[in-house]
Amino acid sequence: MRVYIRTFSLCIVIAVLSLLFLFSKYDAESFLKQVRAPLELEPSFVKNMNGVKSKQRPTATISQRLGDVVLKVNSPGQQETLMQLAVVACGERYGEAVNMLKTAAMLSSRDLRFHIFAEEQLHTNIRAALDSWPAFIRMKFSYVVHSISFPHENHEEWSQLFKPCASQRLFLPMILREVDALLYVDTDVLFLQPVELIWDMLALFNSTQLVAVAPEHEEPRIAWYSRFSRHPYYGKTGINSGVMLMNLTRMRIAHFKNDMTSVGLHWDELLMPLLQKYKLNITWGDQDLINIIFHYNPEMVFTFPCHWNYRPDHCIYGSNCIPAEKEGVVMLHGNRGVFHSDKQPAFKAVYDAFKHYTFGEDLVKTFLLPLEVALNGTTHTYCGKVSHFFTRALGKSVRRIQRRTPPGG
Repeated sequence: MRVYIRTFSLCIVIAVLSLLFLFSKYDAESFLKQVRAPLELEPSFVKNMNGVKSKQRPTATISQRLGDVVLKVNSPGQQETLMQLAVVACGERYGEAVNMLKTAAMLSSRDLRFHIFAEEQLHTNIRAALDSWPAFIRMKFSYVVHSISFPHENHEEWSQLFKPCASQRLFLPMILREVDALLYVDTDVLFLQPVELIWDMLALFNSTQLVAVAPEHEEPRIAWYSRFSRHPYYGKTGINSGVMLMNLTRMRIAHFKNDMTSVGLHWDELLMPLLQKYKLNITWGDQDLINIIFHYNPEMVFTFPCHWNYRPDHCIYGSNCIPAEKEGVVMLHGNRGVFHSDKQPAFKAVYDAFKHYTFGEDLVKTFLLPLEVALNGTTHTYCGKVSHFFTRALGKSVRRIQRRTPPGG
């Protein structure tokens, strides 16, 4: 009897050990499959395991990285993020600001928060304009109207630097302390593509970069800064500050090298001494101060191509923005008042098309097609001859929105 019991117990032990062996083999095979998958995608890694040195992957160019951003934005299922957009509107500029915000709300699909800095007497009109938009547009954004705010002891000097209130942008890191990142745009900017395209550039910043801007010009031989500037400026042609994507958190904590002290200064410590030193040498106000700062801190700048901040300078004497020729204009910047004069009718045609469009109407029939007709009437000018750059990417966005929008909005 004892022999039978011992034999039975031995069989049970053997069976248990066999099961454990099978399970362990399955786990090992599963583990090997998980390991093989990335190895099959990385042949160079396999070679390294065999003692062969692999070639390092080439670093992606800015154009390739920005192309990845475009693909990401146009892909469904992306994680929603609140995009923070700021504008400073004083005097008659508030109408431009509202039109700019209209283009942002019209073309973007992610949630937006507008920070509008304006004089007290303009607040009611700005709120009335934004609140008048239909519900399906208003659900895309929230907004705050801020009063103009400069350091008390130098209020008059800052408020009158260059254009009224323009230097307000210099103080945004200190005013919007709860905001981590921000896209600042001048009032005379129109979005021809969704805001998320430029917002997602934040993910492309390296560990030292804290602002993204476009060059002031493409050609140093005819650029303003390289010919006339009496102060230091960024790079070969300077930078244009009309479109600035900013990591405000980094700006608040960074120490900026400068030509006044041997130690770095915080952003808020730097501004007034810089103005005092260079105020007799600057022409473009706060933009010149920004150029001086980043002349000494070039590693903090992410430079994006000209079609993200396309101005009359890029076409007034012939086309000199190659990316716009290939990809179309992303943001149209009508500086020097060209949205409101006949100097550059192609720019004015785009501004008027957005201004007169009524939310809920057919975007293709009542906005895009009439705009194309209007632009065809501007081909007697250099900018008019290349105005198809304006509608190349815009047309795709408009048709995409039209397909997604139910009748009546």
